[in-house]
Amino acid sequence: MIFMLFIMAYILLGLAAWVNGDPRRVAYPTDSQGYFCGQKGTPNENKSILFYFNMLTCTSPSVVVNLQCPTTQICVSKCPERFLTFMEIQFKYKNDSEYWTYYSQFCRTTFLKPVETLSQVLLDNDCPSAIYPSKPFLQRCFPDFSTKNGTLTVGNKTVFDDGSGKTRNAAELRKAANGINKALDARAIGVKVFEDYATTWYWILIGLTIAMFLSWMFVMLLRFTAGLLFWIFTFGVIGIIAYGIWRCYLEYSRLEEQPGSHLNAYTIGIQTDISMYFRLKQTWFALMIILCLLELFIILMLIFLRTRIRISIALLKEGSKAIGYIPSTLIYPALTFFFLSVCISYWAVVALYLATSGAPIYKVIAPQGQCEHENKTCDPVGFNTTEIAKACPGAQCHFAFYGGKSLYHQYITTFQLLNLFVFLWLINFVIALGQCALAGAFASYYWALKKPDDIPPYPLFTAFGRAIRYHTGSLAFGSLILAIIQMFRLILEYLDKRLQKAQSNISKFLKCCLRCCFWCLEKAVKFLNRNAYVMMAIYGKNFCKSARDAFNLLMRNILKIAVMDRVTDFVLILGKILVAGCIGVLAFLLFTERLPVIIEGPTSLNYYWVPLLTVIVGSYIIAHGFFSVYAMCIETIFICFLEDLERNDGSAEKPYYMSQSLMKIMNRRNVETKKQ
Repeated sequence: MIFMLFIMAYILLGLAAWVNGDPRRVAYPTDSQGYFCGQKGTPNENKSILFYFNMLTCTSPSVVVNLQCPTTQICVSKCPERFLTFMEIQFKYKNDSEYWTYYSQFCRTTFLKPVETLSQVLLDNDCPSAIYPSKPFLQRCFPDFSTKNGTLTVGNKTVFDDGSGKTRNAAELRKAANGINKALDARAIGVKVFEDYATTWYWILIGLTIAMFLSWMFVMLLRFTAGLLFWIFTFGVIGIIAYGIWRCYLEYSRLEEQPGSHLNAYTIGIQTDISMYFRLKQTWFALMIILCLLELFIILMLIFLRTRIRISIALLKEGSKAIGYIPSTLIYPALTFFFLSVCISYWAVVALYLATSGAPIYKVIAPQGQCEHENKTCDPVGFNTTEIAKACPGAQCHFAFYGGKSLYHQYITTFQLLNLFVFLWLINFVIALGQCALAGAFASYYWALKKPDDIPPYPLFTAFGRAIRYHTGSLAFGSLILAIIQMFRLILEYLDKRLQKAQSNISKFLKCCLRCCFWCLEKAVKFLNRNAYVMMAIYGKNFCKSARDAFNLLMRNILKIAVMDRVTDFVLILGKILVAGCIGVLAFLLFTERLPVIIEGPTSLNYYWVPLLTVIVGSYIIAHGFFSVYAMCIETIFICFLEDLERNDGSAEKPYYMSQSLMKIMNRRNVETKKQ
């Protein structure tokens, strides 16, 4: 019920944000008066570009504090294309009025002629003191930078007059728009990347389809290859370590006959050249001892844990069979992805509407950042006649953000935190629902005495309905615990970013400890929750009882769990690398035109690595989706296997439900099997 109340409050919050917010404030740039540029039905409808009067002031310290450039900003229909100053216009206007016609379109108000003096223009901010060639980007006018013979220029000029009698160079202007200029460079790269995607999109889809097929094949073939893969890898590691021991012995024997090799690390001291240590026979002797101990440890582990390793491999094969009997489980990640996409989209939309709620708020901005009234609220109408303008010459009243004094606007930050918290809760709930549904489906497979005849029809659909009907509260409670931990981690990261410059060594140490503790706590809770959902799917108990039973069961079989987790992790990681690697190699050969004899791929790509990385990352994500189902399957069957061992004895009343291969490994039999 609490979960449903939060969802209802989340919906109401979204409605309130939708009523008060206006995403056009993000889509359209806003001038110094708070008006949108290019918005239909307004005087600025045909003026879609924002123009800065003096871009050079954007290097002011107030930009960092207020995130606003302390210069007048107006909406224009196009950017300047030439160099002109207001003083030049006053002379050229007498001979040709066209100069003033062109210049006046970048002024706040329309004048018939340039009657004001330069000092009046700078004081009233009616016109810019100078304009220079610019280009529109992100609906804003930015300097038209270019490089000529290795020298930075603006409109083919290296130096220019800023309109106040000072000579400036292109580097100064570049510094003022440094971050934006990087975005300008990124625009050209973005166009080329888009062209590459337009050329290779169907090849990318083909590659992802092949990755899907390979992932399915890998999961299906694990019933035959799980043991082979594990032992090949294990003996490969043993062989590599043995080679390392032999190599260390050879180097030790070689150095024993050379003078100076008898020295030790204490004698030569600390050396910046690491190769000096490898000229000592003591170094190779120490490495040989370490490798021998590691080799001995691995061999002893294989000897003493051989039964548990065989159980793990048998469970991997059993998991492959279970997915073969319930293939619909491989499609479930698509449903989870859909639910997650809905949650992420709703959170982003609500956050956007909350951020754009309210009326325009204006703040005092001083170009030099040395005004006692700076960052105070002001009214742009008649600002130049106020006491603030007199006390702080050059100060301006500019649009800052959207807000208000109502109760709703005072709690915008709280609403944003609520939006984030409920989003984390919903995300964890969707993941928990998927885990519980899959656990229910695979549990129905395990507890079928005669497989596959006793498996109920539509096991995944039945398990999903059962989770929604009976376990919504338990899933919500488990996901709530996880959401609270994640919220604390996000707040900790936020405080770390905000207070990064004001931290001492002690506070940094405490911060690292807290981050580590919360990370470990989140991992532990995720592991416990996942096993609790499996117990819920088996017995139908609530979250707390299921978590307690799962924890006690796992503690009683801690060694089996350790071996099972390591074997499963190895197989799954190997599968992901194989799928992504195979597709990556094929894509590399195709996009670099190294398969012209077999198949003709796309030609003349700007960056072949763009579609290549897309295919590799996409293949890895697809493989991860398939193998996440397989991992849940293994975990469910493992929990069921442990429960089967503890509560059944093989009698007619309590027969074992495990497969014949597992019974053979555990040396267990059912009564019916003995009679047969």
